[in-house]
Amino acid sequence: MRQLLLKPAAKPLVFLLCLLPFAWLVYRVITQDLGANPQEALIRATGDWTLRFLCLVLAVTPLRMITKSPQLARFRRMLGLFVYFYVFVHLLSYSWFDMGFDVADIAKDIYKRPFILVGFAAFVLLTPLALTSFNRAIKTLGAKRWQLLHKLVYVIAGLGVLHFFWMRSGKNDFNEVFVYAAILAALLGWRLVQWFKKRNQQNSSKYA
Repeated sequence: MRQLLLKPAAKPLVFLLCLLPFAWLVYRVITQDLGANPQEALIRATGDWTLRFLCLVLAVTPLRMITKSPQLARFRRMLGLFVYFYVFVHLLSYSWFDMGFDVADIAKDIYKRPFILVGFAAFVLLTPLALTSFNRAIKTLGAKRWQLLHKLVYVIAGLGVLHFFWMRSGKNDFNEVFVYAAILAALLGWRLVQWFKKRNQQNSSKYA
């Protein structure tokens, strides 16, 4: 399995797999198979896939360490870019199909439904992460500053869940929200445990 992850075809294959949800949505748009409210269905689907890819990105490091498969790290930045791709399509679907690119209507909608502002804030924070997901950016920023910048993903994860929770509060339907919240809490909790372990080891070696 580990050797397969290093194959030249592995990255193109993962890239195509990541595009499958988008291709399926395009097919459903063309065939008019999005139900009675296609705008809402498209916005909802792209938002869901944004959260799913965000969970995948945050799962890479735990899986890499637990399975002792460092090869998984080579897919992390690609998955991160797909988070941005799907959130961009999500925002585009809302701005175009729901609001008709009417800035005044969008502003009024944000005032009436602040969860949209929370989602937009997550998009804004994701933008520098997407723009710096390349080797040249790491060299330009320096490894430490690059790592610090990309820790924004934890803030983005929180905003994403808050956006979803606030949106669902109008319908009093939180089942899916709790699933995503539990997954993200587990992934972030694992990182917190690892941080405490590393800190304790450093303290132990310091006073040894």
